[in-house]
Amino acid sequence: MAFSSTDRRHGLLPSSLYSTAAAAALRRASAQPEVSRSVELPATSALVPARNGLDLARRVGFAGISGSSTSASSGSSSVSRSSSGTGSRFFVPAAAEGKGIAMHSPQFYAACTAGGILSCGLTHMAVTPLDLVKCNMQIDPVKYKSISSGFGVLYREQGFRGFFRGWAPTLIGYSGQGACKFGFYEYFKKLYSDLAGPEFSNKYRTLIYLAGSASAEVIADLALCPFEAVKVRVQTQPGFARGLLDGWPKYIAAEGYAGLYKGIGPLWGRQIPYTMMKFACFEKTVETLYKYVVPYPKDECSKRTQLGVSFAAGYIAGVFCAVVSHPADNLVSFLNNAKGATVAQAVEKMGIVALCTRGLPLRIVMVGTLTGLQWGIYDAFKVFVGLPTTGHVEKKVEKTD
Repeated sequence: MAFSSTDRRHGLLPSSLYSTAAAAALRRASAQPEVSRSVELPATSALVPARNGLDLARRVGFAGISGSSTSASSGSSSVSRSSSGTGSRFFVPAAAEGKGIAMHSPQFYAACTAGGILSCGLTHMAVTPLDLVKCNMQIDPVKYKSISSGFGVLYREQGFRGFFRGWAPTLIGYSGQGACKFGFYEYFKKLYSDLAGPEFSNKYRTLIYLAGSASAEVIADLALCPFEAVKVRVQTQPGFARGLLDGWPKYIAAEGYAGLYKGIGPLWGRQIPYTMMKFACFEKTVETLYKYVVPYPKDECSKRTQLGVSFAAGYIAGVFCAVVSHPADNLVSFLNNAKGATVAQAVEKMGIVALCTRGLPLRIVMVGTLTGLQWGIYDAFKVFVGLPTTGHVEKKVEKTD
């Protein structure tokens, strides 16, 4: 096919619709001083106008072109180049390119840490009224007999503002805990998987989940413990302090700096089993939902569906978390409220049955909702920064004869 360079028909279509060789020939022809000459163009289907939007997108390089390799640009340039054969192809990268985060890179762990801050800090602060009633039911069951009466007592004595007493130590403490919990969980999960090797880490991955979450929670509770101590004292002793700013120095004056970590043992006793159940049960529930409930493989589901699975799996895991960790939760509330009290004294005064059941229904509702929202927010943040949602899903391998 040939036509004169004075004929401007080729100018009616964007140059990206022509093959590289054709476009190069046109540019060489236009650069010549002669007024008219014939240009021999390679026979190619690229000169045919695009049939539809998908055809156009394929030609200009969106969503990857078969036979070409894409190179994600980390700079501000919106055009990428890839080599295929002897020629070069220029195309506009897809939206997901240029801003991806490599798995298990420092940026990956930073993103998981940020997601943990948002998921734990915001959700715990949001359920402060429930936590407030729960703590008071554990400390003074005669006055706070039930959930409904507990809210009534708080409203009569402290007004609407009383429902959010202790929100500041809750927000800061659980933000720090969430950062360490999720960030270190991803780190330890990768570390233990590498130590175990591909075969054993896949076969015994539940043990990897349990070990990784337990290791992360040991560190996370060191960040939470001082703020949890002040929070409980502010929430359960009216008149002690209005919040964190005045409650922190008052608590230190009464208990000393060591008193901030007086409840670290019971806190580990509550949080480590809770977190092990939270992560292991979540991961296994995700596997089960994609295997038996969701009709499509995970990689074929929309992000909205994947986030729905994350919330559902998180809520189910939260119910088990509440039951497993509730006795230690009662101990933490008792010790942080009673000056100089010991674990033995708490068990003796409360009794085993009350230790395991007092405030449990409310905590199941609170922790179930809390855990579901945490996983939803955490995975939504991961999706926002270009990472996959959490949860291992075994791909079905078809056997061929």
